[in-house]
Amino acid sequence: MSITRILNQIDQGDPQAPGALLTLVYSELRRLAEFKMRREGPGQTLQPTALVHEAFLRLVPDARERKFHNRSHFFAAAAEAMRRILIENARRRRSDKHGGKFQRHELDEQDATIDSVDADTLLDLDQALQKLADQEPELAKLVELRYFAGLTIDEAAEVLKVSPRTVKRNWAYARAWLGREMHQDEPE
Repeated sequence: MSITRILNQIDQGDPQAPGALLTLVYSELRRLAEFKMRREGPGQTLQPTALVHEAFLRLVPDARERKFHNRSHFFAAAAEAMRRILIENARRRRSDKHGGKFQRHELDEQDATIDSVDADTLLDLDQALQKLADQEPELAKLVELRYFAGLTIDEAAEVLKVSPRTVKRNWAYARAWLGREMHQDEPE
């Protein structure tokens, strides 16, 4: 059964559809969560399974309120849900561990993830990403897909329905924009 078909069943109120959807998408959501959680530090209480379940629980009620058009739309929403969960977790950790102080760090190009142990960087990124979304929503969506969902250039191109070349160009621009935004307040 296709994801789109199950999403339509959820939209129609079928009580069995959420379970069928979880069965169908669990392994891919788990892969995305593992990708993100791979770099979590020791003592981290959030695990990939918990991230998947929390994201799914947020998506299913949302599926009843707004229709997911297809698989790509669903996974883009899943990436956004995971992002929000990680941001909430980072805020909790920062308030407990860092006393609410901000410390800026450079956004590195080595890969499409950040060291989630550093809650301040994650929160700075979220703030900059919100500004980017106001100006360039497509670029912000690309950052979410690459950074928070761990999609490759080709996977992001498929979700966004653009060429991989366009994704590469936009990814370079978005990284530069976010880096500049995150470092504008730092003393020289």
